[in-house]
Amino acid sequence: MSNAIVGYEYEPDSRPPVLGENPTIRSGTVIYNDVVSGDDFQTGHNAVVREFTTLGDNVLVGTNTVIDGETDVGSNVSLQTDVYVPTNTTIGDNVFVGPGAVMTNDPAPTRKQTSLRGPTLEDHVSVGANATVLPGITIGHGSFVAAGSIITRDVPKRRLAVGCPATLERLPEQLRGRNRP
Repeated sequence: MSNAIVGYEYEPDSRPPVLGENPTIRSGTVIYNDVVSGDDFQTGHNAVVREFTTLGDNVLVGTNTVIDGETDVGSNVSLQTDVYVPTNTTIGDNVFVGPGAVMTNDPAPTRKQTSLRGPTLEDHVSVGANATVLPGITIGHGSFVAAGSIITRDVPKRRLAVGCPATLERLPEQLRGRNRP
């Protein structure tokens, strides 16, 4: 944990993070107080995990990835390099989010006061590199978001979302099934 901060005190009454067994925290990482992780949690370099985030077992938060707090992440989740996860996001179990993917939580940035609602990625979802998921969207169980796609509406379970804005297609046979833990 060289040059990492585990327990960034954002408020005087915040509580130290609770990390499960066998964490691997790489240099440059900042983990705020009030974070709870399961076993085998690991980060790349320069990752940030903000307050009131819960992480299940076997979660990877890749290099330069940011989880902006008040977020729930399931078990067996891989958030690759440069992923952005906003406040109020829910990520299920066995989810893969590719490099550079961005999730958002503000439907009208700086234009009006609104409640922030991140997306929900249900179990066994895969999101390809550089995809963008807009606020409040649900990506259904077992669905696949193609690289570079922009998700502007809910994706039902076991569907392929592809394009800008994404259209929904049948999930090809080779993409069916569950993500491996």
